[in-house]
Amino acid sequence: MTATAVGWVAPDWPVSERVRVLSTLRGGGVSEGPYASLNLAGHVGDRAEAVRANRLLLREAAHLPAEPLWLEQVHGIAVARHDAGPPEPRADASVAFAPGQVCAVMTADCLPVVFADRAGTRVGVAHAGWRGLLGGVLQATVAALEAPPSGLHAWLGPAIGPGAFEVGAEVRDQYLACLPGCESCFRPNERGRWLADIYGLARLQ
Repeated sequence: MTATAVGWVAPDWPVSERVRVLSTLRGGGVSEGPYASLNLAGHVGDRAEAVRANRLLLREAAHLPAEPLWLEQVHGIAVARHDAGPPEPRADASVAFAPGQVCAVMTADCLPVVFADRAGTRVGVAHAGWRGLLGGVLQATVAALEAPPSGLHAWLGPAIGPGAFEVGAEVRDQYLACLPGCESCFRPNERGRWLADIYGLARLQ
């Protein structure tokens, strides 16, 4: 397969231009079959050489100043600091405090959330599925940024919509038990399950 242009979406938010944020689209890579085409994940069964090629394509297309800190994501709440620890830490969020550092999370249906202060001196990104949100991955990322929460901005990137995210009653019950006001983030469907608004749940947190 021949690579095409790498595409992405980016936020329109009141943060310094020192911070660049993008969420890639599926096109522009060399992966084939169920991984087509810009698969950046090395843990899903894709060919390792295709993943390496896709990551290089992204780095070149986006003019990234360095290789991103890729994570071994486990739907948890651990936060990696960019300048400390192993090269691919087991975590679902990362933070950076120095120019030229690139944080990354990989998502399909889950919600990517980027945090930054207005001056662009600290940045964090979190991989937030329903388990991570419930466990507190957003709060853990904010804490790791070591800044007053009132001084941070957040961008909620592309994720599964509220008309498609089906969960069981046990998931809804867990949220109702610990997140006041979240009742409106769930509505029943014709299958006897619940449709969850992952954006609404993240905004409440």
